[in-house]
Amino acid sequence: MWEETYVETSRGRFEYFICGEGEPIAVTHFYMAFDDRGNLFASPFTERYKVYLINVRGAGKSAEVENDSQLSLKEMVKDLEAIREALGFEKWSFAGHSTGGMLALQYAIEAPHSLIKVIAGCTAASNEYASHPRSMYCSKNENFQRIIEIMELLNNPNTLQEERKKLNYEWALMSYHSEEKLKQALTLPNSGRIIGRSLDYFRKVEVKNFDLREQLKEVHIPVYVFAGKFDAQCPVEYGIEIATLIPDAKLTIFKNSNHNPFIEEEEIFKDFVKLT
Repeated sequence: MWEETYVETSRGRFEYFICGEGEPIAVTHFYMAFDDRGNLFASPFTERYKVYLINVRGAGKSAEVENDSQLSLKEMVKDLEAIREALGFEKWSFAGHSTGGMLALQYAIEAPHSLIKVIAGCTAASNEYASHPRSMYCSKNENFQRIIEIMELLNNPNTLQEERKKLNYEWALMSYHSEEKLKQALTLPNSGRIIGRSLDYFRKVEVKNFDLREQLKEVHIPVYVFAGKFDAQCPVEYGIEIATLIPDAKLTIFKNSNHNPFIEEEEIFKDFVKLT
């Protein structure tokens, strides 16, 4: 089990969960709330690092959102920096998956002096991923209309819990190369409840002007990029692009994975973590 704890910072009180031993690494996501079950993306890192699984502002028992501008990537980096300082770390590492990977890239741009390294996967450096026909977020993709419906229903407080489970499964299945792997994942301890307000802000505000490509060329800390060959959210081309843009980046492509290689190729992903 993960140990629940809190930290008081200059930007409010934040909830986080600790597991593992080793150098510190922070893990979080743009629009998910975690609990003491941990998270399937964060878990492999506990064999190599002491993991700080953080609930961002508005998630779990962390500081409340006073206005939507606090949900931006840049404001999240400021919160992470306040947490790092309050915990007494001169530097730590950061790992993020999907929109958490976008946050990792933003962090590397905004505060490289605070980072030992960054691990970012199944993500993109700009909003162009959503225009790729293989991305479910592209209007030309066969799943696009249904994804929008699912997001709206999940953001509706009147949607019943049983319906939410079905919607989350349907959305998740689009992001797996193997339904068997998804069913297996659902038997494991995991958390990552979607925060509707944060998801809504991301897709309606933050992503509209998201483009870090030029800034990434100036990042000179170690960055480990991973991508799934069959990723239906952020197609593999965008992971390759990130690794091409960052001078010190190393790229790993998981050849039998969609958006979740840490589940679909669990042992290979653990080997990847050992090399970071």
